[in-house]
Formats: sequence, C-alpha cells, structure tokens
Amino acid sequence: MSYRTERRRRQIMAKGRQMVLTARDGSNPVTLRAYAPPPQSSQLADGMPKAAFIAQTLADELNAANVTPRAQCYLRDGPKTYTLTDATPVYDGANICGWTLIAAGGD
Repeated sequence: MSYRTERRRRQIMAKGRQMVLTARDGSNPVTLRAYAPPPQSSQLADGMPKAAFIAQTLADELNAANVTPRAQCYLRDGPKTYTLTDATPVYDGANICGWTLIAAGGD
C-alpha cells in the first residue's frame, strides 16, 4: 500500500463517520466510513448547503461486500438520505483505493 492510500485511510478514519450505501431497491446495505467535508461559505445560501453532497470513502468495505457504487444508489448519513448522482473511483496506481460519492437530496 502506498503513502497515498495510507494518507487517505488515516484522514477518513480520523474525520469520517458511519454512513450506509443501499441499492435503489433497498437491497444489499453496506455500512461504510466516509468523510464529507463541510460546505464552503460560497456554497451556502440562506444558511443551507446548495452544492452537491460529496463523501470520500475507502474501497475496503465496498470490496468486502462486492458492491460497486453507482448513480441512483442511496447514501444515508445520519437522518438524511441522499441519492447518488455519480461515483468516481480513486486510484492508487492501477488499484482502486477509494471512491468519491457525489449525491443530491438530503431528505
């Protein structure tokens, strides 16, 4: 494992929180640890976030559950549920070390 993967792992373990990724039909829920940075002041309007919800996660939990995140999956973060609009793999060399989950909603 390279220093990039180790650095990512340390950041997500230190700052991340538990979230649940579920398929659109509600099957195969995967509990994962992800880091979602707070919105920047330029992304706030009337005190509410107006930008996409972005969460960084490791590939470990998803690989163990044999799940590949994709658009239209649900991501539950505490009381809020988001719908994924995109999921981009993060590579360390030729290996996927994590995912960037981009979501909308927050109902």
